[in-house]
Amino acid sequence: MAKTKQKNLSDVAKDLCQFSSDSLAQKSACPHIHPLPSSETVANIVDVLRSVFFPFHFGNTDFSKERQVVDMSGKLERLKPIIKEQVLRGLCYECRLKEIKESSICEKQAEKITTAFLLKLPQVKNLLESDVKAAYTGDPAAMYKDEAVFCYPCIRALINYRCAHELYLLKVPLIPRIMTEQAHSETGIDINPGAKIGENFFIDHGTGVVIGETSIIGKNVRLYQGVTLGAKSFPLDKDGNPVKGVARHPIVEDNVIIYSESTILGRVTIGHDSVIGGNVWLTQSISPFSRVTQAAAQETKFESGGGI
Repeated sequence: MAKTKQKNLSDVAKDLCQFSSDSLAQKSACPHIHPLPSSETVANIVDVLRSVFFPFHFGNTDFSKERQVVDMSGKLERLKPIIKEQVLRGLCYECRLKEIKESSICEKQAEKITTAFLLKLPQVKNLLESDVKAAYTGDPAAMYKDEAVFCYPCIRALINYRCAHELYLLKVPLIPRIMTEQAHSETGIDINPGAKIGENFFIDHGTGVVIGETSIIGKNVRLYQGVTLGAKSFPLDKDGNPVKGVARHPIVEDNVIIYSESTILGRVTIGHDSVIGGNVWLTQSISPFSRVTQAAAQETKFESGGGI
């Protein structure tokens, strides 16, 4: 009886490098193969951006005002090629999926997207500063605005989200979701980069909050822990797969408060200046200035061994 050859690590390595017929490595038409985006590099980019938005908290504050401008300019110049490289990797990934052969298109588009993103940073900074103000004014436990910047998970999540949202609008593959999921793993706050969120947004405590891709949230909105802005059942295509891009999440208008553990599903509208109480399950629209609460608790007494 012939002996079966025992595999060594070299054989294992060869097996691991075998690609399925539908893998990107097999179907790639791009002559310049770029690796996928780096999660570690994306995290580093967000850390630098955090110091750009809040330089007195996470940057170097030992400079004069004039030197700070010089330092910021240098930081952005160093950051630009790093962002461009990750954007290029994302674009090339999508080109491989679509079997596009012109790699120069990705190069030009990566440069254009990176410049457009960097030009948006002052606008993103203004939104984040409004979020910090909302956190400070909305939480009586906050003694200082700086406390919100340093400590509040919602600000950490919103830094990632607001950067990711701009890249999402610029149609960058993969990277926006990497950014928001990194914040999700750190804070327990899950915001899809496609969601549209207005200024002065505050998530108190934050853990367990879910905001779906097509959610639209107005100005001065406050959520508490465990709130879900989700979808109901998904429409399916002829092959039984979920149809992409359908508006399926709630619209929350201005000045709305949604208390902890409430779930709002589907393309419903929560009218402005409304309050949704805790533990509410809502699948229909409500008009402005509404108050929605769960049924009042009933008090019962157990006597003579009765009750549960």
